[in-house]
Amino acid sequence: MKLKPFAFTFLTLCLAAVAGMPAAQSASLSVIAEGLDNARGISTDPSGNIWVTETGVGGPGVGEGAGCVQSPSVQYAPICSGNTAAVTRITPDGKQERVFKGLPSLAIQPSGIEGAGPQDLKFDSSGNAYGVYGFAGDPAIREAIFGDSAFGQLYRLDPNQGPISIADLAGYELANNPDGGDVITNPYALALKDDTAYVVDAGANVLYTVGLDGSGIKEAIPFSSRPFDVGPNAFPPPDPNQPLLPGFENGPPEQIDLQPVPTGVAIGPDGAAYVSDLSGFPYPEGGSRIYRINENGEPEVYADGFTMLADLEFDQDGNLLALQYADKPQWTGELAASLFQIAPDGTRTTLVAAGEGLEATTDIHVGPNNEIYVTNKGDRPDVGQVIRVDRTESVPEPTSVLGVLAFGALGSGAWLQRKRQQQLLDEVKFANGLKD
Repeated sequence: MKLKPFAFTFLTLCLAAVAGMPAAQSASLSVIAEGLDNARGISTDPSGNIWVTETGVGGPGVGEGAGCVQSPSVQYAPICSGNTAAVTRITPDGKQERVFKGLPSLAIQPSGIEGAGPQDLKFDSSGNAYGVYGFAGDPAIREAIFGDSAFGQLYRLDPNQGPISIADLAGYELANNPDGGDVITNPYALALKDDTAYVVDAGANVLYTVGLDGSGIKEAIPFSSRPFDVGPNAFPPPDPNQPLLPGFENGPPEQIDLQPVPTGVAIGPDGAAYVSDLSGFPYPEGGSRIYRINENGEPEVYADGFTMLADLEFDQDGNLLALQYADKPQWTGELAASLFQIAPDGTRTTLVAAGEGLEATTDIHVGPNNEIYVTNKGDRPDVGQVIRVDRTESVPEPTSVLGVLAFGALGSGAWLQRKRQQQLLDEVKFANGLKD
């Protein structure tokens, strides 16, 4: 299943933690906003305001049998629509306000997790705002079931006319299916460069380039699945009350075709697009990568060995910041997250280690003064936060612990929707308060 950001939902770098070596404290954290519902994208405008998207908690649907479908990621759980999404502004003096609210939202009921709605928001150099709207499955059902075509699109946010569609990404997936896998869409993050938007779709496994001048989708770059040795204890224990997943009749497989699931995109100092992947179920440790789109428009592996990458961003010194959703596979219920820095020479540094305050992180943004912002606890209602990360000291990690940069894309395959069982386990855990 490709909507990995939702159970992340969406949405990690655990190299030092995996090796068992403690990372030195290199940053301090400050909470600047809280009480957010499924907090996702974060950005700053030219006036210094911080904006964060909230995908909301869905709702009861509309009418009997309408507005709800079986979740594509949590077996037997209903995902239902409601107008509960929002966009929040935090002013330079600390005032927090939902400027836009009552927006379309989808989420698991009754918990309100796995929200889908406004996923990301970015401002160009002139102060124009652009945003992507996520979804939760097959784009063919968005109007028939949910009665709203707002999902799955890239918008320009006009202060006078409201949102203006720039590209229907869900419609493109339905008509073209660029990666050749299952037809699922979830536009998740975007970056802007000149007159082009770069949008990653975590459902379609695609990076889109979209002309902001009205020319529409210019290119769709697919990311392929690849063989991956998962090792022992890589899957959650089987549930005796649920059927075994296909291929698990003789026990869990030792190798799988691991989906990429792109979750973040950033433009590097070299002008190229860089993309992070979450990896698919079972979200194995070391299974996430960072790709660079080369001159031929093809993804090449830039750095690997991460776990459940949620996002990436370049700072003003040319360092690549890589944010993990969690340092352990999500199905374990251990959601402590880490933030890493990759210097231009490839040196990796732990800025925030697991257990130092980050948990289920979903997005990262570098502000105008090179400050770092992170959306924290972004996988659930009511408790989402915006965290400012203040760097105090850089402590390089040993190469033997963190590995080295790797180049060259690996093979392809097809890992279909095998996260249903573990997502059901997640839902049960959440309902019992195990993710608090």
